Amino acid sequence: MKLEEILNYSVGSFTVGKLLAAVVTFVVLYIISKLLYSLIGKLIERTSLDGTLKKYFRLAVKLVMYFIIAVVVVETLGISPTSFIAAFSVLGLAASLAVQSTLSNVASGIMVMVSKPFKRGDFIEVDSESGTVASISLIHTKLLTIDNKKVYIPNSKISDSKIINYTSQEKRRVDLEICASYDAPINTVREALIKAVEASEYFIDTPEKPFAAVLSYDESSIRYVVRAWTRTKDYWQAYFALTENIKYEFDRAKVEMTYNHINVHMTEK
Repeated sequence: MKLEEILNYSVGSFTVGKLLAAVVTFVVLYIISKLLYSLIGKLIERTSLDGTLKKYFRLAVKLVMYFIIAVVVVETLGISPTSFIAAFSVLGLAASLAVQSTLSNVASGIMVMVSKPFKRGDFIEVDSESGTVASISLIHTKLLTIDNKKVYIPNSKISDSKIINYTSQEKRRVDLEICASYDAPINTVREALIKAVEASEYFIDTPEKPFAAVLSYDESSIRYVVRAWTRTKDYWQAYFALTENIKYEFDRAKVEMTYNHINVHMTEK
């Protein structure tokens, strides 16, 4: 049997020649796609994109390459790729309508990964939830709360909510409001508040030195504010230390910490 006869031999609706051409085409395109995927993967790794987003970009590139290979191989077999592409388009449209809310989360997830309002390990507050970012995926962001609960927030919620990132900066300011009696001299109270800051090792003098001042005159007391800077990693230790030290310094200076009360004066007629 001649080679031409072998190549023209029919296997179902395909000839041996077309099957061999399809196999060769597939092998060549597969090798080329592997080389291109490796090159594109290296380019993606050099970008500043989030690690999770890099993974999904690599997956998208791989899927596009497989789709192109499938179209070319189908055409090599003598089948028009038009119907194949049309069927794929209809299938994609139906799938997108079925998972519309999921696609919204995916789009929001990409926006979060590109804009980077937070990263893994940051402590954030979003959609009335707060915690440390454990992971960021295309569908949701996982937070680990202070009491060790896992909270999964859809990315569409995150993109529509106000995000507070507590750990994005190296330094944070501790602000406390304290009420003291009208009988206590203002200078005495201010000195006691500054001493309370200086008694803790967690506070620093940059970008500003500790500050204390009268904030308002309330019905039963004078409200003071004390502000001092600390390193973000020491924020809560500094906060609790200052809260305790204020009571100690007020006791030493004999400053009364007041509370809301009503004085009733009885008079005889």
